[in-house]
Amino acid sequence: MITATDIFTISSQKQFEKIALKVFRFQYENNLVYKEFCDFLKTDVQRVKTIQQIPFLPIQFFKSHNVVSNTNPIQTTFSSSGTTGMITSKHLVTDVTLYEESYRKGFSEFYGNIENYVVLALLPSYLERDGSSLIYMVEDLIKLSNHPESGFYLHNHDDLIKKLIELENAGQNVILIGVTYALLDLIEKEKFQLQHTIIMETGGMKGKRKEMIREELHQALCNGFGVSAIHSEYGMTELLSQAYSLGNGVFECPSWMQILIRDTEDALTYISQGKTGGINVIDLANINSCSFIATQDLGKKHSNNSFEVLGRFDNSDIRGCNLMVV
Repeated sequence: MITATDIFTISSQKQFEKIALKVFRFQYENNLVYKEFCDFLKTDVQRVKTIQQIPFLPIQFFKSHNVVSNTNPIQTTFSSSGTTGMITSKHLVTDVTLYEESYRKGFSEFYGNIENYVVLALLPSYLERDGSSLIYMVEDLIKLSNHPESGFYLHNHDDLIKKLIELENAGQNVILIGVTYALLDLIEKEKFQLQHTIIMETGGMKGKRKEMIREELHQALCNGFGVSAIHSEYGMTELLSQAYSLGNGVFECPSWMQILIRDTEDALTYISQGKTGGINVIDLANINSCSFIATQDLGKKHSNNSFEVLGRFDNSDIRGCNLMVV
């Protein structure tokens, strides 16, 4: 049996691959949806010896199926945002402590002790609905920061502006986690010069503004907040782990998460570093759902395992994946 300790103490590529293959076999045997998908692809489980041979479940399955690898009671259900009438993804979580351990360890790997920061959150579109895994994480980080100034802001931009200036003047380290459109709204009201604050965008205009290319967006945010780099978080409802970018849109994963880049024309083939393709994620914290997910994001991978997110597939473009969503 694979334990949380096995997952969160990975220290080498060899160890990662060994545990990933064990997780694959466990999920093939215990996750009916994933087993049917692998069988549909005529996967010979005994011949799967590398992570590149593991089938990746198209992320859309989380919209149409219950993707679970055990029979334990569901402790919580995370759901994706969506416009009215849209089918949203559901991630049924049977052990929420795995999620907590994943984001706590992941955060400290990139940013150190959470108690060194005041955590401010500007996540209106997430706060205004139920089931957001991002809100669950940020709420916990706010508590763990153990700082009376930490907290959420909704549409009270004036209060947030005042708080940011106060904390800046006090020389306090701050992390402001915000949905993209709300951060842009903020800098339209106030121009900052922040030396002690990390601005972390979680992506998404949520239909509130026109989409912007990353370089243009980050330049606008750098200018508005007076910072030299914009940090980003790459996570999703269907994952229990996050990758982080400390600037320039280049993401790194914690040691129990990796990405592979698949060919956009053939979902079962991988492409070389530096070329653009579909992002496949291995998230070993997803032991109780599915750890091998073919996302709808486009990206490219660099030689040191870092990666960039370059956009999303059109629904019509998910060749080799949409055929399998039944």
